Amino acid sequence: MAIATPTPAGAAAAATPEHVARLERTIARVVRGKPEVIRLAVVAMLAEGHVLIEDVPGVGKTTLAQAVAKAVGLSFQRIQFTSDLLPSDIIGISVYDQEGHDFRFVPGPLFANVVLADEINRATPKTQSALLEAMSERKVSVERQRYALPQPFLVLATQNPLEYLGTFPLPESQLDRFLMALEMGYPPHEEEKQLLISGGVEQLLETIEPALSAAELIALQQQVRRVTVTEKLVEYILALAQATRNAGHFALPVSTRGVQNLYRATQALALCEGRSYAIPDDVQRLAVPVFGHRVVLQQGAGDLEEARAAIQRVLAATPVPL
Repeated sequence: MAIATPTPAGAAAAATPEHVARLERTIARVVRGKPEVIRLAVVAMLAEGHVLIEDVPGVGKTTLAQAVAKAVGLSFQRIQFTSDLLPSDIIGISVYDQEGHDFRFVPGPLFANVVLADEINRATPKTQSALLEAMSERKVSVERQRYALPQPFLVLATQNPLEYLGTFPLPESQLDRFLMALEMGYPPHEEEKQLLISGGVEQLLETIEPALSAAELIALQQQVRRVTVTEKLVEYILALAQATRNAGHFALPVSTRGVQNLYRATQALALCEGRSYAIPDDVQRLAVPVFGHRVVLQQGAGDLEEARAAIQRVLAATPVPL
């Protein structure tokens, strides 16, 4: 499958929120009973951010990544992270060309539009850190040369709960590169029953046709930047972040990157909802998935559920702009 590249601005005008609805319906054909997870994954994609999914094995994390890639007709690569995986295994290597008498770069699986970093916390910190430059700058460095990654570029990383054997906690600098962190959870009973009857998701994945073109996706990403966020709403976002910095029970508060990510995600959610302006409800809906994985508590460090609960308390205590 060809790697998507940006198209002229004239193609952008055709993209509308209806494209978002069609995209979500397509993904929902295989990711059953998870409309909020699908919506948030789409929000992250439109906001040009990456997603971390923490949950137990077998609840559909990989399926979500594959469905997102197929629904937009993008190139897809899955990287299975293991303890012996090396940075060069994902970025690529330079090899000697016998005919050209020179070294040439052979791209690794990171050179795709949608990259599934499966069980990312099973790799060593050295390999985990190889993703940092790619996620933040959309470029990688190999032997003093920099190579641009294809656009659009989205990393969907999965990790098992930290108490599982053979896992390495992601460093805070890596976590901060993810726009949001999600939990899949088990599907509702009736949806799980229908999956059993239909024979599973593999056959459904094969039948997915792109709901958007790469050009339409890029157009929607451009439209996100034009969504209006009032000064009062900006102050509200800053107040939420400042509350984590002033409260004594946060060892690591929300970063400036986290504030920027919440701002952009708020714009993307407004667009998904068919609005050209953001509202406080958008911020409140996104604060936990965008902020929860970035903060570290003074007590219970590393516990994602406790961190999310702390962000909920910050939300409850911060006045909402009228």
